[in-house]
Amino acid sequence: MCGLQKMSFLQDPSFFSMGMWSIGAGALGAAALALLLANTDVFLSKPQQATLEYLEEIDLKTLEKEPRTFKAKELWEKNGAVIMAVRRPGCFLCREEAADLSSLKPKLDELGVPLYAVVKEQIKTEVKDFQPYFKGEIFLDEKKKFYGPQRRKMMFMGFVRLGVWNNFFRARNGGFSGNLEGEGFILGGVFVMGSGKQGILLEHREKEFGDKVNPVSVLEAARKIKPQTSASEKK
Repeated sequence: MCGLQKMSFLQDPSFFSMGMWSIGAGALGAAALALLLANTDVFLSKPQQATLEYLEEIDLKTLEKEPRTFKAKELWEKNGAVIMAVRRPGCFLCREEAADLSSLKPKLDELGVPLYAVVKEQIKTEVKDFQPYFKGEIFLDEKKKFYGPQRRKMMFMGFVRLGVWNNFFRARNGGFSGNLEGEGFILGGVFVMGSGKQGILLEHREKEFGDKVNPVSVLEAARKIKPQTSASEKK
């Protein structure tokens, strides 16, 4: 008798419906939790702040036919510098940030502070195509040192973050476009370097795709730069 009751219970359609509903609800709950966590900073790698000594010794190359290799400290030794570590030149979000920084160039010129960018690779015409958006000199950082000391990546999790989608729409509405050429997962940043041994006045590390530096903060930091004076100028 008990066996027959058990069989009839298993053959009840409502039993299977309830089971399927429970599985579906569980999967939906798990997906919602994953989406929620992906939009927090829980799984984001924390940036390790660079030191002046670390940045000074980075080897950079010019983008000429016969490239010259030099130490990065040459960029800011005399007048300081604003430096953008570009995540990917073809990225429309990077082009948007480059245009924002370039809008500061007239004021930076008044302060005597140069604007530079570093890229981690040189593919096809990507750097050339980036130049209309960026009004400063661009150099190659083959060892990706400006993206360290602890190199951080954002993989496909970036595409489920609401902040990233908001950045996408902002850049698109601003008329920016791009392509998918090159490595774009290693996150970039922006530095404002004081002259000589003055140090790092601002260090912005990209938290997610399209996490731009605040131009006002860049300008405020640039105004703190104390240009080096040579012995002849002191006389």
